[in-house]
Amino acid sequence: MNFLAHIYLSGDNEHIAIGNFSADGVRGNKYKSYPKDIQIGIQLHRRIDTFTDAHPLFRQCTKRLHKGYGHYSGVIVDIFFDHFLAKNWKTYSDIPLDIYIADFYKSLTKNIDVLPPRFKRITPIMIEGNWLLSYATVEGIQIVLNGMNHRTKGLSKMNEATKELREHYDAFEADFTLFFEDLRAFSVLKRIEIEKQFNLK
Repeated sequence: MNFLAHIYLSGDNEHIAIGNFSADGVRGNKYKSYPKDIQIGIQLHRRIDTFTDAHPLFRQCTKRLHKGYGHYSGVIVDIFFDHFLAKNWKTYSDIPLDIYIADFYKSLTKNIDVLPPRFKRITPIMIEGNWLLSYATVEGIQIVLNGMNHRTKGLSKMNEATKELREHYDAFEADFTLFFEDLRAFSVLKRIEIEKQFNLK
């Protein structure tokens, strides 16, 4: 899953959300150097990714893209799924999306010193460009994919993937809806399990 989903699946603890958001910037056992609830967020992120990659519906979505995008297909589906989460946000939260995102940006700014180095660099750029809110539109997803294609020096061709998104839009959305129910249930149980391991009350 991409940024918005990881934040959402963290529950109400802002530090778990920060750890979940920034976990890709922490390798191996280096998570142990972070505060306890940040560690929980990192561990939760890793379990979400493992669950997602193995889920039949997620794999079904990547198959629609594999011919054109190879091993980048999973990354693209992660972004598509954040789009459907943002688009259908009212189904999953009583807090309006723009307010939810603004609150998270405030939390990130307040806690920027604890972020991994890569996320310290990208956070101001993300906030300025309001990446999280941009996921709600296909045009916003296009901008995200353009940026990712640029970072691969054009090799990924991810900028072209909105073609498949539009072509298979209803199928992607249906798969997301079913998959996300499974992921939400998994994440709640896994978060409780990890919190117990860390003795977080």
